[in-house]
Amino acid sequence: MLKRPDTSALRRAMPRDPVEARRSYAGAALFSFGFRPFFLGGAIWGALVVPVWIAAWALGWSEIGGIPALAWHVHEMLFGFLGAIIAGFLLTAVPNWTGRLPVMGGPLLALAALWLSGRLAMLVGGPVLLVAGMDASFLLVLAALLWREVITGGNFRNFPVCGLASLFALANLGFHAAIAFGFDWRPAQGLAIAVIAMLIGLIGGRIVPSFTRNWMAQTGRTPLPAPAGRFDMIALGALAASLVAWIVCPWSAATGLLLAAAGLLHAVRLARWKGWRTGAESLVLILHAGYAWLPLALLVMAGVILMPGLVPASAALHALTAGAMGTMTLAVMTRASLGHTGRARTADRVTAAIYVLVLTAAVVRVLAPILLPVAAVPAMAVSAVLWSAAFGLFALRYGPMLAKPRVA
Repeated sequence: MLKRPDTSALRRAMPRDPVEARRSYAGAALFSFGFRPFFLGGAIWGALVVPVWIAAWALGWSEIGGIPALAWHVHEMLFGFLGAIIAGFLLTAVPNWTGRLPVMGGPLLALAALWLSGRLAMLVGGPVLLVAGMDASFLLVLAALLWREVITGGNFRNFPVCGLASLFALANLGFHAAIAFGFDWRPAQGLAIAVIAMLIGLIGGRIVPSFTRNWMAQTGRTPLPAPAGRFDMIALGALAASLVAWIVCPWSAATGLLLAAAGLLHAVRLARWKGWRTGAESLVLILHAGYAWLPLALLVMAGVILMPGLVPASAALHALTAGAMGTMTLAVMTRASLGHTGRARTADRVTAAIYVLVLTAAVVRVLAPILLPVAAVPAMAVSAVLWSAAFGLFALRYGPMLAKPRVA
């Protein structure tokens, strides 16, 4: 009878510290850390999805990949593009939260391939169940992986993050089910948007004041951002309540009042972080600019409900998506890419240009139907070009550093 080989010595030799594990990794640099393939892939896809949608809209295509063109655009912006960015961030953050080994090498390559296969399936189309399975599997596997890491690491504080990731995966399943059975896919869209908004409030509420405090301490600036406390919990509770109401009763006056209250609370929360004192470093300032879109979007959403006809619903939707989500993703992507590849956390001119492009794209997209209703179509095209330029420029500037080993 063959004896099972003794691997205890090998296991003891393997680095258990996440930092040491990354240093000892000898595979392709692109798959040494979660942010690398997913930030790069997400940026490229984010730069491509909008032009494809604009082309389909301009040329009168009714479908992309076998589903309505608008549904494809919404799905790929939320579950394709933002799904990749969320994966890149969480796969990078979880090892720091739990002290466990990061996902790298073959497993990370397989996960990235799963995401890419979903994008190709959605673009090319095919049997409904096959396309749904190829696409939905990525977010389901990601959620399961996050739960495993957080539970095994005993990091109960981040259960809400895992819960939100699971809801995001379920929203994607709901989207595919609606398409398959001919139902309205917009409730799934609403759930996904609410989840992402909640992630901005929850995780953004940690990193924005933390990074601001670190930078202020290093540069000798005072006063420092207010520490997290009961007010932050109240603001997050109000955000959660308003988003649930928005999903369940989207046109109720009570929902409008909840959204307005949440918007005001998060505006005060943002002010407590002293963002106006970070103008000397755009890498920090952009975090505040990105978060500022969240209370603004909530207030505009409240206005759509409480003052119907005054503000188009599309303006509110894009304040939250193009504004908050678009800006915050690039703010996080640039900072994480610089820091985790061993580079100085400071924005160069190209990075500053990326920020200007995405902010301008969001402003144009939100204001076009309000201030320029006659020229809304050309304005949308301009916004699309600016958006694609922002994420394309990120891929060009940061792609090489994401694909190469850490410099220090």
